[in-house]
Amino acid sequence: MHYKQIFVLNLLTFLNQNIILLIRGNIMKRLYIDFDGVVMDTIPPLYEALQKSGADVTNESEIRVFFASYDFSKIINDDNILNDSINCIKKLIDSKMFEISFLTHVNSLTEGCVKVEYLRHHFKDITIIMVPKEISKTKVVHSEGAILVDDYSGNLKEWEENGGIAVRFSKELESHGYKVLNHLDELINMFKDEEVKSC
Repeated sequence: MHYKQIFVLNLLTFLNQNIILLIRGNIMKRLYIDFDGVVMDTIPPLYEALQKSGADVTNESEIRVFFASYDFSKIINDDNILNDSINCIKKLIDSKMFEISFLTHVNSLTEGCVKVEYLRHHFKDITIIMVPKEISKTKVVHSEGAILVDDYSGNLKEWEENGGIAVRFSKELESHGYKVLNHLDELINMFKDEEVKSC
């Protein structure tokens, strides 16, 4: 009798945990948000600094040295927030529609550290995933059924090829064949109907 009670208790615990995960999965969509070109307009000033540095832009070794020594706090700051992205992400959190993570390529450990410090200043509980530039984002997280918001079509193509939902961020609303937005809180309306259907 004692073993049966333990079995039933374990079974109920297992079912309870899986029902919660199932409900949560149906209500909240996994959402991965790129950093550069989505949250912050870092790419133009970074490449301008690279050009001014005198590094040979055709030489991978010189580029790596530049990225390893560059002071990323010069470009990762509130002055370069793109289209009110920080407040838009706060609206996404308040909507309770998405399980949000940042998924960003990094060229160096220094860059990754500055990004984490900046994002932690604004968001205490969002997961931050750093991906070495040479690795596909689809190799680091499970993309199937998840949304990726990214400005780079190459990342979006790989994401879709691996069963993910690709959304292009573009200041000029250039879709390049993908769903497109220029403010992150537009995701709420873009996926609101899906949320209703899944409930």
